[in-house]
Order: sequence, then structure tokens, then C-alpha cells
Amino acid sequence: MKKRNLILWLLGIIPFAVSMAEGRSYERVPVEAPFPMDSVTLCSFPDRDFVITKYGASHADKKKNTRALAKAIEACNRAGGGRVVVPAGEWFTGPVHLKSNVNLYLEEGAVLRFSDDPADYLPAVMTSWEGLECYNYSPLVYAFECENVAITGKGVLAPDMDTWKIWFKRPQAHLHALAQLYSMASTDVPVELRQMARGENHLRPHLIHFNRCKHVLLDGFKIRQSPFWTIHLYMCNSGVVRNLDVQAHGHNNDGIDFEMSRNFLVEHCTFDQGDDAVVIKSGRNQDAWRLNTPCENIVVRHCAIRKGHVLLGIGSEMSGGVRNIYMHDCTVPESVQRLFFLKTNHRRGGFIENIYLENIEAGDMLRAFEIDTDVLYQWKDLVPTYERKLTRIKGIYMKNVHCKSADAIYELKGEKEEPIRDVFIENVKVDTIRQFVNRIEHVEGLHANDVSYGVIKN
Repeated sequence: MKKRNLILWLLGIIPFAVSMAEGRSYERVPVEAPFPMDSVTLCSFPDRDFVITKYGASHADKKKNTRALAKAIEACNRAGGGRVVVPAGEWFTGPVHLKSNVNLYLEEGAVLRFSDDPADYLPAVMTSWEGLECYNYSPLVYAFECENVAITGKGVLAPDMDTWKIWFKRPQAHLHALAQLYSMASTDVPVELRQMARGENHLRPHLIHFNRCKHVLLDGFKIRQSPFWTIHLYMCNSGVVRNLDVQAHGHNNDGIDFEMSRNFLVEHCTFDQGDDAVVIKSGRNQDAWRLNTPCENIVVRHCAIRKGHVLLGIGSEMSGGVRNIYMHDCTVPESVQRLFFLKTNHRRGGFIENIYLENIEAGDMLRAFEIDTDVLYQWKDLVPTYERKLTRIKGIYMKNVHCKSADAIYELKGEKEEPIRDVFIENVKVDTIRQFVNRIEHVEGLHANDVSYGVIKN
């Protein structure tokens, strides 16, 4: 039967079934994009439930249910997969480490309330910090080298934030730790020697960090606050993120970061962020050149952004290259700083190409569209330039965008040695402009058609 189904699929008779390893089949999700897309697949789990209360989970006196969750996940994995069920109610816990073929299912009314005691997130695990690989405090939900792994249901992930709020600051000890990590990555110190969960380094953990996973599903749940980047899909391949309600207004609280990942669909999500909403990254400098893994083939559609710095951001950690990104039919009813922002600097190298943003309805912003090739943030004076490499930027498309107000429509700042090439801006309207229409520096092949505005208010 399996052989017959495989033949039928190859012939196109079963168009939405993809045969995978170990006899498991995955549903293929149809995705339209202006570039060739590999398969985006949905996870598949056996019809088995592992309820955490059967493994010792309890509401009593803020008891940490870390061990009960780990036992349920282990049992589910050993049985060949299924759902680890978190029932309605509030469950206090430390880190949750997922395994292959496990669907962490949050029932409606369930709240996983994560501890803010850093000691709970030791021993350190292999992760990354702003594009640099290291060993750091465990993410609150962590999956490493897993296949067929999911978080689903209508419950809530909600960390306690008292300690992490203190760690939002960047005191001298923290900046020294960043400089140390940057130096180690720039001089090829092995990742296992980059131990950062020490002293007052205070490198905050991600809320969700999936590292080198295949076939990922995030569906239906809510997020309320995060210590650091909220959802980080790092070197992952194939999956769906949908129906999420994400709210996190702390420091560095991006909504979702794809880094060196490929073949993903994001749809019907709401983001309310203290930083960028949807971000595409591919590592920083020498570390990314070593890994040599572009971020590619990602489609984002039918999402709403309540608050955030940027609707769609590319970089600034993008040294491995970013290509084939398509965001369409999204709304930003209130405000962002920038709608569409590509950012890099002279240390990054890499490339940004085939990036598409279209069919967007938005409120207020500083810039509707910006490309900046000199974004270094706190790193500018903190660490030296070990090697200078410019970023190739080519094939950027913005189409069918309406904004109520902005300081400017677009500002494109390329490098003289490596100009931005082939930018297409079509049917973009801003009702009110406060400063200027556009500024352009070192751009070759700018095609702007039907770019309009109502009034300029200086």
C-alpha cells in the first residue's frame, strides 16, 4: 500500500500527501509565491494523549511541574508520538524541552506559567544570541534536532517577568559579555567553549527556540510576554505557523524570527510587539559564513500587526543570505516605525534578494520602505570590524500598499562600492507625509510607478 501511494503521489494523483521517513506521511500545504517553493508540510501525530497530571503535574503552591512535563514528553516520544496535553488551569514550570513526534497541546484555559529564576534554565544548552551561536540559558520552550514537533491548542504561554525585566538593561557586564561572544565567534572559537550563562552576563533566553528541527507546527495558542525574541526558528526546515496571538512588549521582543530556516508558511497570526513583528535573519558575520545556510522560501500572509517597530524586517543579522521572502495581504491598523525595512552593515556580507511585500493596509509610520546599509546599533563602538564585507541587495518589490501617514514614503541608502539594484515600487499611496517623499543614495535600477501621496505637512 505504501509503495502504491508513493507511485500515485509521484504521478500527481495524490497531490497533497508527501511520503517521509519512517513511513510517516505529511500533508502538503499549498502556497503561492512569486518564486519556486519547496514543500511546506503539516506535522502528523498518532492519536495518543499523554496528560501531564498522570505524570505528577499539580497546581499546588506554585509547584514547578518541569519534571512532570519532561516525563510526559519522554513517554510520548518513546511511544512513537502523540499529544502531551496540558489541561485547563495554571501550571507553573521551568523550561520545557520537546522531542521528536511530540505535540505539546495546550487546552483552552490552560496557562503554562514559566519561572523567572535563571537557575531553572541551567544547564546551558546550545542556542544563539543575536546571530552568534553559544551555550546559554535554556529557552523556555526548546527543541533541538527534532523532527515532527509542535505546539498547538488554545492555551497560553506566559512567563513571569520580574527578573527578565531587570535583565532588559545593558550594564557594563552585559556589554562585556557581548563583546566576548562576538570576539569568540569572529575568531572561530568552537561553539561548545562559548559558555555565556555565567555571572552577570545576563543574556536572556528566548521564549520559543527550535534549533535544527524539521516539520514544525505552531498553531492556535497565545503568548503573553517574553524574556527575549519570542519565537525563534533557527536552522529549521519546513513548517507552518498559524492562528497565533502574540503579545510581548519587552526589550528585543520580536514576534517571530526565522534564522537560516527555509520552507515555512505563516498565516492568520496577530503580533503586538515591543520590537519588530516578522523578521528574517541568517546569522552574524563569521559565524554565518561558517554555517553557510541562507534563510529562504518563507511566505507570510493574512496577518495583523497591532504594534511593533517593523512589519517585515530583513536583518540586520543576515550574513548567510536571505532570499525568496513573500509577505502579502497583511494589516497594520495602528502604527509601526517602518513598514518594510532591510538592514545590514559593512561587516555582514551575504545577500538579500527576491523579497516581496504586497497588498498591505497600514496606519502611521516613520518610513513606509527603507533600506539601510549602515545599521550597527550598540555594536558600532563595542567591537572592532574583523573583516569588511558588503551585502549584495537585488530584486526588492513593494506593491499595492496604502498608508494613512508617514514621515516619508521611501529612503534607500546603498553603498557606493555595492549599490542596491533592481528595486520595484508600484501602487504605493500615503495619505499624509510629514517630512519628504523619498531619498535615494547609490541605487541602480529603481522602478517607481504610481507612487502617490495626498498632502505634505511640514
